[in-house]
Parts: sequence; C-alpha cells; structure tokens
Amino acid sequence: MPHYPPRELALTLDHVARATRPVADFAFPSTFCPATDADYATFVDRLMAEKPEGALHIFAYGSLIWSQPFVPVAQRRAVAWGWHRQFCLETRGHRGTPETPGLMMALMSGGQCAGLALEIEAGQERQVLGVLSRREFPFVETLAYRRWLRLETAEGPIRGLTFWAGPTGPRIKRGLPLRTAAAQMARACGPHGSTAEYLRNTVLSLEEQGFHDRNLWELQRLVAEEIDAAFCSSVGSPE
Repeated sequence: MPHYPPRELALTLDHVARATRPVADFAFPSTFCPATDADYATFVDRLMAEKPEGALHIFAYGSLIWSQPFVPVAQRRAVAWGWHRQFCLETRGHRGTPETPGLMMALMSGGQCAGLALEIEAGQERQVLGVLSRREFPFVETLAYRRWLRLETAEGPIRGLTFWAGPTGPRIKRGLPLRTAAAQMARACGPHGSTAEYLRNTVLSLEEQGFHDRNLWELQRLVAEEIDAAFCSSVGSPE
C-alpha cells in the first residue's frame, strides 16, 4: 500500500490543543437503550449470517483508517459508489457534551467515497465483529446503521461491511453548510477528546493514503479559522 506525503493542513496541532480541554467522563445522555452483551452476540450472529462468501472485509472511510482495534491481514484501496462521507452525526458524548455537542462522521447517500477495504483474518471474524460492534454502536437502536456495500478495488469488486451508513433521526444534521458545521466542531470537546482532533486525524490519514476529500479539506480550513477566532493562541505547541 503506497503512502503519500500529506499536504500541509490549516488545522494544526496548535489548533487542536486550543480546542481541547479536560472533560470528565459521564453517562452518555440518550433516550436510547444501551446494548447488552446479549444484544451484541445476536448482532454478530446476524452479521455472520449476512456475510458474503470468502474473506470478511470492513470498509474504512474515517477513523478506522487511523484507529484500528484489530490488525487486518490485507488492506486495499476501495471506492463505494453512491455514498459520501459527511460530518453530520451530532454527538453529546465521546467528543462532545450536551452543552456543546460535536459532529461525528457517517456515510450519506450520493456521490462516491474512497477508503480502505480491511481484510479480516480467517477464523477471527466473530472476534473482530464483536470488538467493532461495541466500538461503533453503544445503543440497540443504532445497530441498524450498518450496510454491506459494493466496493470497487483494483482486483475487482468485493462486498464490504461498513458502519454508520445512512443514519436517520433528529440528531442527523444532513446538509449542514460547512461554515455552520465548522463553528460547531471548533467548540466541541468531550471525554474522548475534541472534534477538531478527530477531523485533523481523519483528513491527515486520508491524505497519507492519497485520498483528497475536497469537502473535508475545506472543513478543516474553516475549523482552523473558527478556533483562531474563538480561542487565544497557545505558546510552544509542537507541530
């Protein structure tokens, strides 16, 4: 897998430092039902029953590119047609709070999305799916937001599982103007860090893989501007 020198981001580590503050962990505020061990076990059974023949592939389009809780045996550049990545999932935990909710990324319909098809080692499918299910879906109601997508690769089409594809509900902010999204993201921080950090890591990892997402590139520039306007500059932050 070739890597490419990343372009210089406007959203620097200094910006991330200014947008990040200590936030004590707290119970995730939601009217949803927390998923139990039994829920996850049933969910993994369902995914295994749905799995196409052959190797299991997970489609990584965001944080799974730069934060993988498993080691894939192979990864391939892949394109999902008919979908695009967007910061549209409002979160009042993790990288936000009820007072300053953040935005996380999901796949929404339309366009195309380049990412990585991560191949899971044979015999490790259930273990990896269990880890990913707990990582991605804290609530029973959110278990529905996964899809098996057709992925185009250099070796031909494959089917891959992806998470947070086509979510619906009142906290899905589809079509937010980039400036509006940037203003919200620049100020959001939760127990797991700032939304600015999540955005920077995502854009940087995409660039390193040779994927240039024009919307996210513009978004990181706008978030940097918002942080400059909202927070004083820190001194001596490493770049």
